Amino acid sequence: MIGKKNEKAKLWSEGRIGLFEKLEKAFSKQHHHNIIWVHCASLGEFEQGRPLIEAIKAKYPASKILLTFFSPSGYEVSKNYVGADWVFYLPMDNPRNAKRFYSIVNPNIVIFIKYEFWYYYLQEAKQRNIPLILVSGVFREGQAFFKWYGSFKREMLLFFTHLFVQNQQSFDLLGSTGLTKNVTLSGDTRFDRVITIAAQFKPIPEIEAFLSNAQKIIVAGSTWLEDDNELYHYAKAHPNFYFIVAPHDIQQSRIDDCLSIYPNSITFSDWKEEQRRIEEGIQIEKHTYNTLIINNVGMLSRLYAYATICFVGGGFGNDGVHNVLEAAVYGKPVIFGPEYSKYQEATQLIQHKGGFSIEDVFTLESTMNNLIEDSVFYSKTCKAASNYVNNMAGATKKVMQWVDKWMN
Repeated sequence: MIGKKNEKAKLWSEGRIGLFEKLEKAFSKQHHHNIIWVHCASLGEFEQGRPLIEAIKAKYPASKILLTFFSPSGYEVSKNYVGADWVFYLPMDNPRNAKRFYSIVNPNIVIFIKYEFWYYYLQEAKQRNIPLILVSGVFREGQAFFKWYGSFKREMLLFFTHLFVQNQQSFDLLGSTGLTKNVTLSGDTRFDRVITIAAQFKPIPEIEAFLSNAQKIIVAGSTWLEDDNELYHYAKAHPNFYFIVAPHDIQQSRIDDCLSIYPNSITFSDWKEEQRRIEEGIQIEKHTYNTLIINNVGMLSRLYAYATICFVGGGFGNDGVHNVLEAAVYGKPVIFGPEYSKYQEATQLIQHKGGFSIEDVFTLESTMNNLIEDSVFYSKTCKAASNYVNNMAGATKKVMQWVDKWMN
């Protein structure tokens, strides 16, 4: 873990070397009009911002999108994203950097996603009379915004032209500070994102080859070691089932852990190589595998489509469960660990009877078995998961109605 943190810190630091010079070079080639600056903390926030970016590009193709990130985990994965005209790290937040950044970029609209609050960047937008919005915002009672000592934090809220929030609690909390006229309860744009991904689903031939004889398939996504320690018991007890495990971290040491934990397992890259050799007529030693360890990125959202049941990782760690919507959108039951209270979509999925939280290997076993053995229960759960996601769609459209006013 220390090594991983050091690597992130290195990327974070190196990515900001000569950053202003790179920005000046990118923006000095010609005079740009209708620049929309979208800022995300990391990859998860990018997935929330992406539906809006693509809606803007579709409706206003002449507009230019600047996408910035704070975290390397967002920037490194998305730096080649074709939906943006430029992708950069965001320089550190201070008065000098903020003024220089705005002078170079000169955005027409500024869009911050969910949790990002950088005082001087927000203040500079206000001072320059540039429309500034927060999209898919989430607020909780324990945050400094709502404490007696939180005047500095509350001041940042006043810099926004409009705030679009995910839930009623956030709307009410902002109202308690006097913010009412420029706040809209819009929902979460991630629902629109996962619906688009599912609609654009493309089969993965190597996955289908691996699952050609499978009857029951468990797809476990974004797993950590704590998740695997619970799940492997079930995998070991059900050698006739097929498992696809996509760990959150794909460093070789983590992949090696998965290979040692799960019996009869092979990595996706090795499976592809075996299939290539077979197609070329090369004789290879035959093995029987029922577990595929995914050692690449970018496939998880499609892998859930192949599942009988989905397991989403993170729920046995302190940070909490990862994205349950990617699985639920396919109308599949979703199971995760006990740490989910900070994530309203996980809580709501349980309330709508499309998802289940499990405490340990025993509740995992009983939940899995109930779903597999009771076809009526399984079908109701699948329908509930699908209905939940589809009924929550529409946040992007609400934000776009605001964007339209400033673009026309």
